[in-house]
Amino acid sequence: MADVADRTVLNASERIRVVVAESSILSGQLIESALQRRRENFEVHALACDSSEAVRELERNPPQVAIISAKLPDGSLRGFRVLQRMRHSQPKTAVIMLLETPERDLVVDSFRGGARGVFSRTRPFNTLPKCIRAVHQGQIWVSNDQIELLLEILMRIRPLQTVKPRGMASLTQREEEVVRLVTEGMRNAEISQKLDVTEHTVRNYLCRVFEKLGLSSRVELVLYALSQ
Repeated sequence: MADVADRTVLNASERIRVVVAESSILSGQLIESALQRRRENFEVHALACDSSEAVRELERNPPQVAIISAKLPDGSLRGFRVLQRMRHSQPKTAVIMLLETPERDLVVDSFRGGARGVFSRTRPFNTLPKCIRAVHQGQIWVSNDQIELLLEILMRIRPLQTVKPRGMASLTQREEEVVRLVTEGMRNAEISQKLDVTEHTVRNYLCRVFEKLGLSSRVELVLYALSQ
């Protein structure tokens, strides 16, 4: 499958400083070593720290390109918190969100949050250097099967919601519990087992939470909960 960015002429001689924020030291070092072995003229540094420390490191010495895993040591969606902060504090850094799988909502929220590209671990690694160079040159890295998602972004575009005063006060105790479990990175199936309810019931709880808080996705909910 060809990427739109593949049609961009890439300047392989330009040195690019890349920082990789990963969920573990091993994962970060594997990506760092693999990129350096390819002789792409990258200066690569790997981080494996929680979202707050990742933000501090990226702001202390901003890279040209940041590859941020959605999953960080402090939670499965904490990378989006880093993306949000980088969008405002370091807008010149091109951010690539690294997802376990190209899950529809996470791809949409990555671009809505300011990512210049989304890279899934299910993709061949040899396309990652092309992705890095493309976003560094100001391009959007988007695969053909994500074009539909970009069109969806244009139709529903608005900033990620992170602050709505007193919103949590409107939630019931069970809804607050669901929010806590989502923030811990649990999916609907895991929450249903934890609370001993059906997945349909969990989805109903989330719909009511989204409506009360004025949110529309799990990423927005995590960012909102972390801001309280």
